[in-house]
Amino acid sequence: MSFGTLLVANRGEIAVRVLRAAREAGLRTVAVYSDADRDAPHVRVADTAVRLGPPPAAESYLSIPALIDAAARSGADAVHPGYGFLSERAEFAAACRDAGLVFVGPSPEVIDLMGRKDEARRIAATAGVPMLPAVEGADDEALMAAARAEIGFPLLVKAVSGGGGKGMRIVRDASALPAALTAARREAKAAFGDDTMLIERYVEHGRHIEVQVLADSHGNVLHLFDRDCSVQRRHQKVVEEAPAPTISAAVRESVTSAAIRLAAEVGYVNAGTVEFLVHGEEAYFLEMNTRLQVEHPVTELVTGIDLVAEQLRIAQGEALAFTQDQVTVTGHAIEARVYAEDPDAQFLPQAGSARTVRWSTRARVDEALASGQQVGTWYDPMLAKIITHAPTREAARRRLVEAIDDSAVVGLTTNLGFLRRLVAGPEFTAAELDTAWLDRADAPFPAESSDLALVVAGWLLADGAPPAHPFLAGDGWRDGGPAAPVVRTFAVGGDRRVVRVDRRAHEVHVEDGRPRDAGRSGPGEHGGAGGARVATVRPMLAPPGRARLEIDGVVHEVTYELDQGAAVVCLHGQNYTIRPAGSLAPEHAAPTEDLVRAPMPGLVLDVVVLPGQVVTRGAHLGVLEAMKMEVTLTAPHDGTVSDVAVAPGAQVTSGQELFTVTAGGTNAGATDDHDTNGGGTDDPGTNGGETDDAGTVATGATAP
Repeated sequence: MSFGTLLVANRGEIAVRVLRAAREAGLRTVAVYSDADRDAPHVRVADTAVRLGPPPAAESYLSIPALIDAAARSGADAVHPGYGFLSERAEFAAACRDAGLVFVGPSPEVIDLMGRKDEARRIAATAGVPMLPAVEGADDEALMAAARAEIGFPLLVKAVSGGGGKGMRIVRDASALPAALTAARREAKAAFGDDTMLIERYVEHGRHIEVQVLADSHGNVLHLFDRDCSVQRRHQKVVEEAPAPTISAAVRESVTSAAIRLAAEVGYVNAGTVEFLVHGEEAYFLEMNTRLQVEHPVTELVTGIDLVAEQLRIAQGEALAFTQDQVTVTGHAIEARVYAEDPDAQFLPQAGSARTVRWSTRARVDEALASGQQVGTWYDPMLAKIITHAPTREAARRRLVEAIDDSAVVGLTTNLGFLRRLVAGPEFTAAELDTAWLDRADAPFPAESSDLALVVAGWLLADGAPPAHPFLAGDGWRDGGPAAPVVRTFAVGGDRRVVRVDRRAHEVHVEDGRPRDAGRSGPGEHGGAGGARVATVRPMLAPPGRARLEIDGVVHEVTYELDQGAAVVCLHGQNYTIRPAGSLAPEHAAPTEDLVRAPMPGLVLDVVVLPGQVVTRGAHLGVLEAMKMEVTLTAPHDGTVSDVAVAPGAQVTSGQELFTVTAGGTNAGATDDHDTNGGGTDDPGTNGGETDDAGTVATGATAP
């Protein structure tokens, strides 16, 4: 089972992570890539790389023949699947074995057994693992009748295949169950090719706890303690930590011992994760992931065990070099996932050029994004993971806040600022978390006021590059007198603000853009409607591309870009784009009410209307997909579809005109069968039923 060359059948930060571990183990490394990833970091990290095909995942990272061929062409004798893509496909593991390749993971038979939630439940029952009540069946009427009689509400409709929230619906009353089951089947069939469903009890305010297991081919099975992954949005994990806070010693013993029993029962070999739902002192089995998890770094930091290195050793036939008694937990670790998404626009995926990228040196950062890199919409939107470790949870949390403050991505919209506000907030600080916590809030953790960013931008722009001619300088210079304040009017977030910079007095005044006789407070007053902020600013030494300013006695270090009187300031992870007034960005212009535009760049999956068709407000027009998120495009009002500008399979850009719905026409309320809003359940973000003003319905993003 020994091997010398490892092919990593993945991309992004996990490919970089595995490639580096393999190199440290003395292995020759091979990366694979699609045409969209030709210049990606994982390609540069590997010793060699092999092209798989065009950007669509089905023709590249999901193509088993292409991957097996890449291994043959590169001389690889082992394959690591990472997570996502084919990592839990028994067919891929079997194809590797048939090709004489070592698959770094469990056997195809185990992947097949544990990859289906119904089979996994049966095995877990045999191993004595506690489970939630559930019913199964192929006949919808019989399945729903059994669910009503044996489970009750609320309940969870769940696809037996796949993961990441696809094919899942929370249902709180009987009337919503038929539509939810139909929608979940449809989504599961599209995502996994399998629409088999089960229905289980839904536990309100439960915590998602998982146990890391390691098992070798010599019969040794042990656990590396637990993690808490309760901070989720639409079933997609956002922040994870280890060990799980607030659970009792009895619950910890229950889940860790159950995980070992399950792994032993199925004959598991390599790294895996057993997931549980914990409510009070009760713990219930959810599923087993037969691969490395995205959140594995928090376990590595608290145990000191390199999971990828252990995976490689186990795959080479080596026995575990430590016993259960030798596995201990030291301190606390927290991980935050950085996504290319816009928290202020229902977390829609984003694409573009990351002009400036800075990752903190105060934390472990698993990343695959560098300055100048283009981010497209073909794959999962996760860009990086920022992980901190400290003696206590509170110390780790504070370090994570500092590490996010020290990071920046300019030119591409990310959730960095949202993450910073989340981990700095009182609920996370107190560990008052459950799996529905984020989804209960319509717009959790809104962005901070732009005033501080305006102070920074005003000061930096007043001290910007020299002009082409001295008399064109905007620095307030006057012959025979002190410099006048530099006054500029900016547009930020659609608002106009006046910034007065008095460099001689080290003051920056930020005022609204209304005329002075409109009742605004005086320049020395703070806060209030129409008020002004006056800040004392003193510059400090800073590295290139960063600014360190003492503002009202507090030092702030920011990443920034200046260009022709405009500025982008990254402050506390949040990007603030500040432009000269009169240059409001196109996205701030009033939208044409009849037009339905693409809320994100992506692929048109479906168009369900024709020109001339009468629709009602909220009726489905089509479906757009990007980065594993589907967005249903809906009619902004009652009317007639006067134009359909796209067809299924088209690639569109953000803001592109897709449909025109002319107001008027009949208001009969009849729409096609697609107008179900995902079953009408009332769980935010899980059912595709939350329509925003832009004519879109987000139906859920997935991640490993």
